[in-house]
Amino acid sequence: MSTIKSFKGFRPPVDKIAEVASRPYDVLNRAEAKAESNPHSFLRVIRSEIDLPDAINAYDSQVYKQAKTNFEQFVANGVLVQDQAESLYVYAQTMNGKQQIGLVACTSIDDYINDRIKKHEYTRPKKEKDRITHISTTHLHTGPVLMAYPQVEAIDLLIDAIVRRKATYDFTAADGIQHTLWVVENPKTIEALVLLFDKAVPNIYIADGHHRAASSTKVGLRMREENPNYNGKEGFNYFLSVLFPDNQLQIIDYNRVVKDLNGMNKGDFLLRLTEHFEVIAQTSAYKPKKVGEFSMYLNNKWYRLLAKSHTQTSTDPVESLDISILSRYVLDPILGIKDQRTDERIDFVGGIRGLEELEKRVDSGEMYLAFAIYPVAISQLIDVANSGRVMPPKSTWFEPKLRSGMVVHQF
Repeated sequence: MSTIKSFKGFRPPVDKIAEVASRPYDVLNRAEAKAESNPHSFLRVIRSEIDLPDAINAYDSQVYKQAKTNFEQFVANGVLVQDQAESLYVYAQTMNGKQQIGLVACTSIDDYINDRIKKHEYTRPKKEKDRITHISTTHLHTGPVLMAYPQVEAIDLLIDAIVRRKATYDFTAADGIQHTLWVVENPKTIEALVLLFDKAVPNIYIADGHHRAASSTKVGLRMREENPNYNGKEGFNYFLSVLFPDNQLQIIDYNRVVKDLNGMNKGDFLLRLTEHFEVIAQTSAYKPKKVGEFSMYLNNKWYRLLAKSHTQTSTDPVESLDISILSRYVLDPILGIKDQRTDERIDFVGGIRGLEELEKRVDSGEMYLAFAIYPVAISQLIDVANSGRVMPPKSTWFEPKLRSGMVVHQF
């Protein structure tokens, strides 16, 4: 069963939360981070290269040392203050009128190793190395891993009781997303939540943050080797997570843009598509509305693509995904894109940017055509993870993103 643990988090005073809490490290490039930053922004810990000359590589050892220094200065100056009591935290996010409520806790590296924490994505060595160095230099888990767990009514009831109280933080970020947080210090409530996860939650699932989870686990294993008398309760045996019931999380679309038609003209390409799809011209931008439906933007025109029945016969949890159907019948055999991870002719656009971004990428001449894909369901992600398989690259995009710096775990 699943292990969660309370901890003494570092977090900002109420009057500084809106200044400190930042977007995650991996959704901003260096220039964007530098432009957004203010003296108290947590970007100074998670993207500390913004305090160094631009000539210094983002992966230079100075960057990680600067992150440690900046965190220590935040603590010294009262920008971050450690809770005195072991706590859990309830974190609600509201976007476009829809709210999701998660539990901030430490999760176990042993659960990760023993596959009680389920994965659905490969990690990349370069990104792992960056996180490993950041975590091991700072001794911090700065960005939580977004997790899903099968909804449990008893957990819902406990969390519902917590959110009826006055929140510790409640602010709306510049992007319009509301972030609300409650500190849970009551030992009986903490004990009840820990016990429910242990007894009623057989597995939890990484939704977003595979590199943070993998890197935290590797740092924890290294520290076990360095501390052979460890007892398992040390902070390095855990990593920071926010756990949401699976009925609250929503995945949005993750779309594709392609540079060329692989040597074909438009007419031949459309003819090839009709072997596997019903191709219907549209008078305006079209967003897929159901499984097995795609849209395509080509030569200033939108098309609706309906997958024919023979493309949807697989019961395999990976092969039955819409992105797998697009890959199997279009990207690979027609457009010659065999490996989406490495082929430079394809790029990926998060659905949060809208269909307008697809049009922009194509109309600019940078790309030749675009595909919009119906989003993966959380149940499909869980099915893939339970099968021990991985999703095709760039299959899921989660919004809203968790803010960094609201609660930090030091070990």
